[in-house]
Amino acid sequence: MDGVGYVYRRNGGDVQALDGVTGTIAAGEFVALVGPSGCGKSTLLRLAAGLLAPTSGRLVWRGEVTAPRTAMVFQDAGLFPWLSVRDNVALALESSGFSREAREARVTERLAQTGLLAAADVLPGELSGGQRQRVGIARALVTAPDLLLLDEPFSALDAQTRRVLEEELTRYWLTLRPATLYVTHNLTEAVRLADRVWIMTGAPGRLIDEQRTDIPRAERYTAAAGPAIAAVTERIWARIREGHR
Repeated sequence: MDGVGYVYRRNGGDVQALDGVTGTIAAGEFVALVGPSGCGKSTLLRLAAGLLAPTSGRLVWRGEVTAPRTAMVFQDAGLFPWLSVRDNVALALESSGFSREAREARVTERLAQTGLLAAADVLPGELSGGQRQRVGIARALVTAPDLLLLDEPFSALDAQTRRVLEEELTRYWLTLRPATLYVTHNLTEAVRLADRVWIMTGAPGRLIDEQRTDIPRAERYTAAAGPAIAAVTERIWARIREGHR
């Protein structure tokens, strides 16, 4: 992201959502994005996904001003209620060019990986909130994206389910290792999941700092890591407060 800005054009006047955002995500890296509400985090994700075009600056992928192969997971999994779990996941591969057999094999693999194989023929309305988000994650991962984008995917879930899905997402990510940009308001979640945490100011959003999470991944969900996670979280919170003034 090279000096990326975005302005929403509205009848009542233009609104600048982002201003001069510059940052790089390496291949196989997990970056979390935090900041005050309304600072443009979701807008930045939509720009990265190619759903919006920057008003200024540019997005560069592997040296080219071009879009990577992306997949996105939202707070609401956005499943089609009349399609089974299997068909919701398979929908992401409809224009992939894979043969039917290859599509079926890949969908089965992702359903097994996300613990959904037993529910493959179930409709979304019969699933819990956590299960629906697993379907959304499986649908994103089935395309083997270069860039995985997640917009507060666990924020509507209870604390226990959220913690379980955090750990599961870590396992999926370690297996496939797509470059990942993850938006969240939960600072502890950001530290447990990410290699680096980007910190944004209030609107118009700018990246003002980053904090590295150097805690070994195998230790992040143990009690022993609690003080180290709390220390990084506190540093992030201090920078958010400064940027919000």
